[in-house]
Amino acid sequence: MSWHRSLVVLALVVPTAPKLPTVPTAPAVPAVRDVPRVRRAPRAADIVRIDAGQISGTVADGIRVFKGIPFAAPPVGELRWKPPQPVAAWSGVKAAEEFAAECVQPPYAAGSAYYSPPKPQSEDCLYLNVWSGAKANDRRPVMVWIHGGAWTRGSGSTIYYDGAALARKGVVLVTVNYRLGALGFLAHPELSAESPQHASGNYAILDHVAALQWVQRNIAAFGGDPSRVTIFGESAGSWSVNALQASPLARGLFARAIGESGARFAGSTPLAAAEKAGAEFGTSLGAPTIGALRALPADKIIAGRFNPDVTVDGVVLTGQLRDVFAARRQNAVPVLVGSNADEFTTLSNPALFPKAMDGFRMLLNARYPGMTAEFESVYPVRSDSEIAGAILGAGRDQTFTLEMRTWSRLNTEGGQKAFLYQFTRVPPGPNPKWGAYHGAEIIYAFDNVARAPWAQDTDRRLGDQMSSYWVNFATTGDPNGKGLPRWPAYEPQSEPYLALGDTVRAGTHLLKPQLDFLERVQMKRTAPQ
Repeated sequence: MSWHRSLVVLALVVPTAPKLPTVPTAPAVPAVRDVPRVRRAPRAADIVRIDAGQISGTVADGIRVFKGIPFAAPPVGELRWKPPQPVAAWSGVKAAEEFAAECVQPPYAAGSAYYSPPKPQSEDCLYLNVWSGAKANDRRPVMVWIHGGAWTRGSGSTIYYDGAALARKGVVLVTVNYRLGALGFLAHPELSAESPQHASGNYAILDHVAALQWVQRNIAAFGGDPSRVTIFGESAGSWSVNALQASPLARGLFARAIGESGARFAGSTPLAAAEKAGAEFGTSLGAPTIGALRALPADKIIAGRFNPDVTVDGVVLTGQLRDVFAARRQNAVPVLVGSNADEFTTLSNPALFPKAMDGFRMLLNARYPGMTAEFESVYPVRSDSEIAGAILGAGRDQTFTLEMRTWSRLNTEGGQKAFLYQFTRVPPGPNPKWGAYHGAEIIYAFDNVARAPWAQDTDRRLGDQMSSYWVNFATTGDPNGKGLPRWPAYEPQSEPYLALGDTVRAGTHLLKPQLDFLERVQMKRTAPQ
């Protein structure tokens, strides 16, 4: 999902590749109906005591919902670009019945597949939400959702993240906000000088850590088991899950991880390069010092040109993620990871694709010097009409499919199980021409697809199956369970995976020739010169 640009084709189109192709990621907007909630005055059962004070929530159909719970102090003023700080305690009962504002972010273009109407925004945005059907100390498994959006957009309050259905299946569901764009990822020499660890950037990842620490301290009061926490996310949220698994700061804060369409094994930014980019960013805004940057309004900072990325700072990340996993220094937990069959349909602009073979071959020569014959052997193009399919396939596989296979391989080599999937269902809405597009699986994993006006029996069945796999994995570390097609664990010889589509079936060697080729390309590009 970090270098966001609305029209990305350019996983194939730029002559020299970025470490990871830029794609604008966010959960998709599949026209979900908002279900009315019963509202009534709080009763004793709706009041929960957490470490900062008491909060009151609402109840609908047996599920308690607590919205807008602060997990860190507002990161404003001098706390802008600081690690998250503790929440100030309060007296009395704080109402937790409305979602908090989203973190400051730019809008999607009106024509984007990911556009949604504007919502209230604020730099004071470090809040989370809880759905639970449990009583205090029931010790149910916990799932903590990290939203996507290219690390530039999104929030934990989006309707298709409604956690009631998963809570009915037996988990305590938490969704979180985190700082976005430059407010969440700016590194700068002056910020590193301020830091006792001499590091900067990664503030959004520190927000995730703070949210998980809040869960450890408080989730038992909602009936959750702090020893059975699963982090899961999609797109940039999956990037965050990948980074958290590699971070020593998250050790012991979660027991399992689910990644949907996003990992960072192709590389992240070293601290010195990130500091240089941060200083240039400040200068571009007419604010060459951190004091001047802190004095700017948040919307001006978000409006600046900034490509968010995690920074290899020696603290949050001690090395490139591939190196951390290869050395088996990651947090040793089982993972469930995968991607979608048509990821790039909503992340690219076909108008920018070459229209004829001559232009396509020029593109290949620039993008894959010395390897064009190999490319054409795995993404064959025999006529002008097949050019777009090859570009979409290579973009999908380089950015998503390969990254998720790499995650499965490295986790298995590290002694922990991995379960790999490909989502293949083409939703009947909002636009079947998108295919199994980027973010399409979210509404199924949350078992909210039945609320979509376009849902068919196949969609409702798949939503029930997928959410059951996700909940089973959060419960035991294995997605398999009664009444579900068997999901074999990944192993490198046959590379098993589960196709989640019109039918659910196991397969082997997902897109192996294509992924093997792209892995050779990736190794060539990242090899020391």
